Parts: sequence; C-alpha cells; structure tokens
Amino acid sequence: MSAPVLYSFRRCPYAMRARLALAVSGTDYELREIKLSAKPEAMLAASPKGTVPVLVLPDGEVIDQSIDIMRRMLARHDPEDWLDRDDPVLIAANDGPFKHDLDRYKYPERHGADAMAHRASGLEFLREIDGRLAQTGHLCGETRGLADAAVVPFVRQFAAVDREWFDAQPLPHLKPWLSDYLASELFDAIMLRVPPWAPSDAPISGPVLP
Repeated sequence: MSAPVLYSFRRCPYAMRARLALAVSGTDYELREIKLSAKPEAMLAASPKGTVPVLVLPDGEVIDQSIDIMRRMLARHDPEDWLDRDDPVLIAANDGPFKHDLDRYKYPERHGADAMAHRASGLEFLREIDGRLAQTGHLCGETRGLADAAVVPFVRQFAAVDREWFDAQPLPHLKPWLSDYLASELFDAIMLRVPPWAPSDAPISGPVLP
C-alpha cells in the first residue's frame, strides 16, 4: 500500500505543526517540499486553494487543513497521548487573532498596517500563554501535547521578527518553553531540509520518531 503524501513548505508554521503530528504519530509518509512561487500541478489538483500543508491519503482523500491533519493522524496512533492535551479554544485564538497580528507585525507593508500596534496586541496573547505555562510548564499539562505543537510554530515566527525586542520581554515561562521545544529531537527532525519536489524525483520519507 502506498504511503500518504504531504505537500509542505519547511518554514510555514501550519506545515510545521502537521509534520510534528505526523512524526510523533509514527506515520510513514512521502514528504514533498514545494516552492511557493512554483506550486506543483499535482498539489493544486489535490487542493485548488494552493496552500500548505496538503495531505493526500492512499485512498485519494485529501486533508488540507493543518489542524485536521494533526487530529486525524493522532487518532490513528497517539503514543504520547497528545489528543488528551488539545485545546480548540486556544488554538482558535492562535489561528485567528494572533495570526492576524503576526502577519501585520511581520509584513506591515503588505497589509498597510501599524506593525507596532500589532506587535503589542500579539504580546498580549503571549502573556496569556506565559500565564498558562506558569502552572504546569506546557499548555495543557505537564508534558507536551497537541496544543503545544499547534501553537509553538507561530510563537517561533513572532519571536523571530525582532529577536532583540522579544528577548527583552518579561515572559519567564514562555521563553524556556519555546527554547526547549525548538531544541527538541522532535522539532529538529521535522525541520529536515530537502530540495523542492519534482514529479521525476525519488520519494523522500518524512521524518518519524522511533
């Protein structure tokens, strides 16, 4: 039986969290890295919206929402019980208001936005996360779970816009949480660098934790 195929872009936070769930669930899959400026026809045929990630299952079913990929793959196999540490409300706040602020902080010219206003608004979300992490060290318990994996790629991107400013912020629980996650074996595995996919290429297996 053929493996699922994941169309991905290494630096996209949505694609990162899909790869995190695929890796921790032990799912064997083919990784197809894309160029955003030259999206492959096979990906567009599977998902005309043209954004990553796109997971094509062996039976032809297409899942093109990152959070749906995470929950579906973990429902098949969840060795770390990530689904027990899900928080749809927090993830919706991350994907909605926080992502809105992140985009306008990082790309103010593209959106005609006040970057500093959106940075301040995004910081409020980070302070809420910091308060949650003060209790148990992770977003929904004492160990990492789905909520952590769903949110951390976006916090990583926010922090990287102006690292000097971010490092000066009083976020005593969020900073080590972010640093520890980015230094983890899991995150290192899913940030594998591969060349953009072409139809003639031999398949590249996506990273899976043992």
